[in-house]
Amino acid sequence: MKNKLKVFRAMHDLTQEDLAEKLGVTRQTINAIEKQRYNPSLELAFKLADFFGVTIEELFIHSERPQNQNQPDSEES
Repeated sequence: MKNKLKVFRAMHDLTQEDLAEKLGVTRQTINAIEKQRYNPSLELAFKLADFFGVTIEELFIHSERPQNQNQPDSEES
C-alpha cells in the first residue's frame, strides 16, 4: 500500500528513529512502511494518522482494484 509517511515525517523534521520512539515501534518498522515492504496493523495506522493529525486516508493511499467483472454493464439491453 502506498503511503505519504516519509513526507509527513519530513514535514515534522523527524528521523525514522524519532518517530519510531514516539510510537513505540522500531526504526526498521518505520523504514519498512515507508518503503512499502510492510503494511502496518490498523492500530499502528491509526497511531500514525493521529500523531500527524491527519486521517488514515490522507496518510495511506489505497490503490484501486481492477473493476469487478461480475458487475453488470450499464449498457445492457
